[in-house]
Amino acid sequence: MARPAKPSGPSQRQLRIGELIRHALADMLARGDIHDDVLAKHVITVPEVRLSPDLKLATAYIMPLGGQDMKPVLKALEANKRYMRGEIAHRVNLKYAPDIRFRADESFAAAERIDSLLDTDAVRRDTLVARLKIDQGDEDQIPEEDRRNDDR
Repeated sequence: MARPAKPSGPSQRQLRIGELIRHALADMLARGDIHDDVLAKHVITVPEVRLSPDLKLATAYIMPLGGQDMKPVLKALEANKRYMRGEIAHRVNLKYAPDIRFRADESFAAAERIDSLLDTDAVRRDTLVARLKIDQGDEDQIPEEDRRNDDR
């Protein structure tokens, strides 16, 4: 008998609890509940929290506003993570409060890089040529995947 395929992504429970932890962390950082000089100087966003399948490890991706001073902010968060874990245990009703790891969120930089690539002359020229072929009725010369992307 064939085994069922493993799920490709996080479970609904992981996603839901990750979101609850994200809200708790963001609330603590916004209210200034963590008494640290470095954290008091920065506005910090928490775009995502990922949990391990056993819910014992939470990886919080953080980004200081403007992306400046990432290392001191990460160091301050690491120094205060024991307090934050206790607060999360009070705010989120879980059997075990997960251990928290803080990582720099690189998704903003990746999105910026993709935007800059899409803004190059070569890409603009290629999309213009594809649109002209569609307008002239030469859709057969455009690959199927390009036609699907062009319908947006």
